[in-house]
Amino acid sequence: MAIERDLLRDRLDRATAHLDPPFAVVDLAALDTNAAALVDLAAGKPVRVASKSVRSHDLLARVLRRPGWRGVLAFTLPEAIRLVRAEVSDDVVVAYPTADRAALAELAGDPELAAAVTLMVDDPAQLDLVDAVRAPGQRPDLRVCLDLDASWRPLRGRVHVGVRRSPVHSATAAGAFAATVTGRRGFRLVGVMAYEAQIAGLGDAPPGQALRGTAIRAVQRRSYRELLARRGAAVDAVRQHADLEFVNGGGTGSLAATSADPAVTEVTAGSGLYGPTLFDAYRAWRPTPAAFFACAVVRRPAPGVATVLGGGWVASGPAERSRLPRPWLPAGLRLVGTEGAGEVQTPLTGAAADRLRVGDRVWFRHAKAGEVCERVNELHLVDGDTVVSAVPTYRGAGWAFL
Repeated sequence: MAIERDLLRDRLDRATAHLDPPFAVVDLAALDTNAAALVDLAAGKPVRVASKSVRSHDLLARVLRRPGWRGVLAFTLPEAIRLVRAEVSDDVVVAYPTADRAALAELAGDPELAAAVTLMVDDPAQLDLVDAVRAPGQRPDLRVCLDLDASWRPLRGRVHVGVRRSPVHSATAAGAFAATVTGRRGFRLVGVMAYEAQIAGLGDAPPGQALRGTAIRAVQRRSYRELLARRGAAVDAVRQHADLEFVNGGGTGSLAATSADPAVTEVTAGSGLYGPTLFDAYRAWRPTPAAFFACAVVRRPAPGVATVLGGGWVASGPAERSRLPRPWLPAGLRLVGTEGAGEVQTPLTGAAADRLRVGDRVWFRHAKAGEVCERVNELHLVDGDTVVSAVPTYRGAGWAFL
């Protein structure tokens, strides 16, 4: 492992010798290896790419050209509209409900967009908002997907395991909401989504926490069994009211398990393409790290300490150490507990610190996948020991959505 990381460092340093940090790279061989592995894990079911985890329309298009990948799961409606207009995909599902009236007006005013974009809904108020923007009869029917809450609520709901997402949790509620949607003009219910965050988004082997890992795996097993029955019943209830085109579930961390659910017709993945550090804590499959960012050593404040400029590219989620970027190359570096990763400087200690000199590079991995793209205007694509091109991130393309 140490030798492999040394070789990777040498290769990345050679490929980017002409660049000045900070900058970000994507190793194309690792990206393509991960994309193929995710399709294998899906076991024949199509994989929808989560754009939030990629945030570059060029790389989204690259992934979608590969066998086994079909459609995009976007995170906002304006983003979905941009992706369709850029011809990245003509099948974009918006993963979260929207209250963007300008974007809804654009969607409702363009039959081609309306045919390509699917809105996420879980409340009649969301339908009311759409109608207030443009009334039924004055727009094409809009495609909608029902968001089924996949959290586990044992002990008659007194315990909540998972994210707090949709109010539609039971099969009965799903059927009732499906009846509401199909009973209203101007909407067409085409899909169901159920994202099991407590399985797909929670590592089951946290480093150095064996007991916690055992507990997480036990909870995930019980949650999966409960969801398997409930999701199947909910899909059956919805199908009594609508002819569904798709039932979507899963994420990188649960792809194989979710694909095994007979109620699911497609799965979603995105983070596994870049291989961020949060996915080092999974047992079932760990992606090959493919995305990195480089910072330059600018000072040596003391023996055993090397300080880089910048580095504080912290991920969203709970404010804890797992959201900090990890110094990856050279191996043997660690953050200083009292400073962490700073906006303008990040001191590093460890066995490799004394071997670093001013001007050397430290390669970091981000805790989450696509969020690194909010820090740079382009991603330098590395093939072997050469940068073969640079592609814009959403930020570099002037796309700012959240």
